[in-house]
Amino acid sequence: MKKALMVTAFLVMLPAPALVMAPTPAAAAADTLACTADSVKAGAKVFKKCKACHVANKKKNRVGPYLVDVFGRTAGTAEKYRYSKAMKKAGAAGLVWNAKTLDTYLTAPKKFVPKNKMGFRGLKKQSQRTSLLCYLKDINDKAS
Repeated sequence: MKKALMVTAFLVMLPAPALVMAPTPAAAAADTLACTADSVKAGAKVFKKCKACHVANKKKNRVGPYLVDVFGRTAGTAEKYRYSKAMKKAGAAGLVWNAKTLDTYLTAPKKFVPKNKMGFRGLKKQSQRTSLLCYLKDINDKAS
């Protein structure tokens, strides 16, 4: 029984999200999106899967938080949204949304941040995730 407790304590203390706070040059390069008008257009189509719960072009929460200014935002900090304890904890541990962290999250949200509120199972196709991120980045750039 003590062994199981030690494993649990170890999992809680994993510093992986903190790595996002101090990106290396390689991590910064991985955060760069090579977007085209076609990828933004394809991302708008993929976003149809998201729009029942999220708004991308204005600060309005729905079932999920708004996605305006999501790039560079600390996880769990969108104004007036009630996040799960897990998402707030991930943000407090240093999780910041960028292309790399969003891509990983969108692959399997419950695996990346266990016990978060997002019910969506994820986007398995890399092309869909990249297009969606290009769409969100385009909207974020226009909002700035």
